[in-house]
Amino acid sequence: MKLYTDRAPNPFRVTIFLHEKGVEIPTERLDIMAGETRNTEFGLLNSLHELPVLQLDDGTCLTESLAICRYLEALHPKPSLMGQAPLEVAQIEMWNRRMELHIFEPTGDFGRHVIPYFADKIEQMPDYADSLTRRLDRKWTWLNDELSDGRSYVCNDQFSVADISGMAALFVQSFLDLSIPDSLTHVKRWEAAVTSRASWRAFFGV
Repeated sequence: MKLYTDRAPNPFRVTIFLHEKGVEIPTERLDIMAGETRNTEFGLLNSLHELPVLQLDDGTCLTESLAICRYLEALHPKPSLMGQAPLEVAQIEMWNRRMELHIFEPTGDFGRHVIPYFADKIEQMPDYADSLTRRLDRKWTWLNDELSDGRSYVCNDQFSVADISGMAALFVQSFLDLSIPDSLTHVKRWEAAVTSRASWRAFFGV
């Protein structure tokens, strides 16, 4: 088994997942910014030329961070990050989807429209980027309201893959020098909880 990765948002999700599981697998880091995923050789692993990729011993390749995490969860069920009982599984799936759609994706979209690397890959639209900042303000406020019951983690106050998806948004924000307003005290409590975890500190070397 071998993981192809880089310091980028979706590979970050798998890296954090592995650390939280206490699982180590051979890893090869490719430089996305230098175009190391855009060659023909890597295209044989993932035709979309994206990271992460988990290559199994028989040559099978898994792409998409959540699919890789689900496979790893099946191999290493403890500690559970995706739930065990049917209701718990469904609730974590619900919250992971919420964090993906309403927090992680608009943060990533903002990055794609302002980071120079993407200028020749998509049509960057400054006005759309501005609209995303306003959207994110609303979504962080929504999450703040959701967390007003005092919990530190988004689903049942238990750390899960849903928090990891939110951490990926924080990863992008750190790259873009963005921050969550101090007035959103409940989100700030969640941010403090996830960024104090050993997996986050290990990734950032703090």
